[in-house]
Amino acid sequence: MIKIVMKFGGTSVGNIDRIKHCAKLIEQESKNKKKVIVIVSAMAGKTNELVKLSKSISDNFSERETDVLLSSGEQASAALMAGALNELGVKAKSWMNWQIPILTEGAHTNSRIINVSTEKINKFLDEGGVAVIPGFQGISANADITTIGRGGSDASAVAFAKIFDADECDIYTDVDGVYSTDPNKIPVAKKINKISYDEMLELSSLGAKVMQSSAVQTAMMYDIPLQVRSTFSNRPGTQIFSEENIDYNKIITGVAYSKDDAKITLIGVEDRPGVAANIFNPFEKKQINVDMVIQNISPDGKKTDLTFTVKRQDLNKAIDSIQSNKLIKYQNLSKDDKVSKISIVGAGMVSTPGVTYKMFKALADENINILAISTSEIKISVIVNEDKTLSAVKKLHKVFGLD
Repeated sequence: MIKIVMKFGGTSVGNIDRIKHCAKLIEQESKNKKKVIVIVSAMAGKTNELVKLSKSISDNFSERETDVLLSSGEQASAALMAGALNELGVKAKSWMNWQIPILTEGAHTNSRIINVSTEKINKFLDEGGVAVIPGFQGISANADITTIGRGGSDASAVAFAKIFDADECDIYTDVDGVYSTDPNKIPVAKKINKISYDEMLELSSLGAKVMQSSAVQTAMMYDIPLQVRSTFSNRPGTQIFSEENIDYNKIITGVAYSKDDAKITLIGVEDRPGVAANIFNPFEKKQINVDMVIQNISPDGKKTDLTFTVKRQDLNKAIDSIQSNKLIKYQNLSKDDKVSKISIVGAGMVSTPGVTYKMFKALADENINILAISTSEIKISVIVNEDKTLSAVKKLHKVFGLD
C-alpha cells in the first residue's frame, strides 16, 4: 500500500473552514487506499501572536519556555485537524511529540530531528487510521519540548517521509508551486514545474519562503522526491528532485531576496594570522551564523577592514560578542541593518560564462550599489541597500529572461 506524507502550512490551516477543506483532501487520499501521515503547522499568525506574548513578559524570554509556548500552536492545529477528519468519518488521531516520541538534539529554538519511533504510528496506519502530527517540534533527551526553527514543519514532513519510507511527500501551501521570484511582489513571476534539490536549497536558504532549507537538504541527502502544491487548486505543483531528471532551458532558475540580514564592518583590524578566527570563535557558542565575509587588502600589512553579514535578529548579539572580546583590536565598528540580500540561482550558470558581469551590469544600470558579494557554483548573492530591493529583483528577473 502506498504511504504518503501530506504537510499543510499555516495559511492552509489558517481558519476552521480551511482546516475542514484540508480534511477533505486527506479523506480523498485515505479513500484511495493510501496510508496517510499528516504534518500541520500552526494556524497563520498564531506563532507571531505567541512570540508577541512572550516579549510582553521579557525581551529575554527563556528559550526553553519559548519552545513550550510556540509548540502549542502546532498542537492545536493537529487536534483540530484530527477532529475535522473524525467528523468526516475518517479514523484519525493527533499525536504529540512526546507520545511518539520525536527525538531531537541541539539548542532550544533550533534543534533537529534525529529519530522518530515508528511502532505506534505504523500500528495505527495498519489499522486504517490517519496519523496527524504537529510539525516544528520534538523532545530532547532531557524530556524538554524543543522546536526546530521557524518553518520547521517542512523539516518534520521530510523527516517523517524518510523514517517511514514514504512514497510521496507533498507540501501544501497557498501558492501552486515554486515561482521564479515572489509572485506577490513581481506579478510576472512564473511557476517552475521542475527544480533540482541544489537549486531549491539555494533559493530557500536565500529568502524564498516556500520551503525551509533544512527540509530540502534532508530530502536531497536521502533522495526524497517532493512536490510543492496548492491547498486550494488541483493544478500540478512544482516537483523537486535530483538534477538528472531536469532539462535546463534557462541559465537562471530564480531570483530570491531576503530582508533578514545585517552588515557589520570592523575598521582598522590587526592584519595578522588568527585574527578572523578570534573574531568568529565566540559566534559559534552564541549560535550566530555568519554569511558573507569580505576582507580588504591591507596597504601597509598592519591594519585592514573586515565586513561580514549576520541575521538581523542576531545583530546586537554579534556586536556584544565583538565588544566583549579581549582577543581582538580594531579602531571602529559600523553596523547597517537596512540592507537586503539579492540572489540569482541556476544550475545553468555552471557552464555559462558572463553571468556575473550580466548581473552587475543590470544593477549598475539601475544605479544600485553593491555592498558585498558572495558566490557558489550555482548562485551569486549581493548585499544592497534595503530600499533598492524591489527594483533590483525586477531588473534581474527581466534581464535573465524570467518575465
